[in-house]
Amino acid sequence: MKQIRPEQFLLLIFISLIVSFFISYLYLTFYKNRATGSQIHRAFPLLGISITALFISIQFSLPLSLGLLGALSIVRFRTPIKEPEEIGFIMIVVASSICCATFNLVFLGILILLTVIGLLILNKGPRIIKGRLNDGIIMITIPTDEYKKIKGKILDYLEEKLPKGKIESILENQKESVLSYSFLHLDKDMVIELQTDLKDLTQTIRSNIFFNRAGDI
Repeated sequence: MKQIRPEQFLLLIFISLIVSFFISYLYLTFYKNRATGSQIHRAFPLLGISITALFISIQFSLPLSLGLLGALSIVRFRTPIKEPEEIGFIMIVVASSICCATFNLVFLGILILLTVIGLLILNKGPRIIKGRLNDGIIMITIPTDEYKKIKGKILDYLEEKLPKGKIESILENQKESVLSYSFLHLDKDMVIELQTDLKDLTQTIRSNIFFNRAGDI
């Protein structure tokens, strides 16, 4: 520890704090609208500076390193990770903090740059890379007797208005039938138009539109 002066320690902690805030910004930018997100970004600044200080303290001492390994082996975190992306963000915070603690600031810059590039590709790249094959589902509920009469018109209309969509399921029973149809993009005006046009086909029809991610409309 004598190799590290107080001003060096303060500088590394400060850099780790700034980077942690930037990672929090990335989380808010790319995953703010997640309906099930746990808002874990609020812990990133504290995680960053604590991990940096921890690794600075133990990297010059083998006994401290082994003691920390034994202590962490009995720690259990009870708060569940609600989104898989949150694990990635936590690992980025940990990796950037270790880069700061080991004076690898060039590696830190490369890590942050590649993180931004990867997030941009996932967010703006081709749909197959983003992993989202559809943006949501429209569920149409209609009495079965009425559905049998106009199901051709309903399907033709959906294929015309949502050409990139597809039928997900059709459930029929004695009283009601439910048609699920996925779509790739639906703006606010289209939502109103869909509901209005479906009502024009028959007043007994009910439509519910579900988006895979909040904020897509």
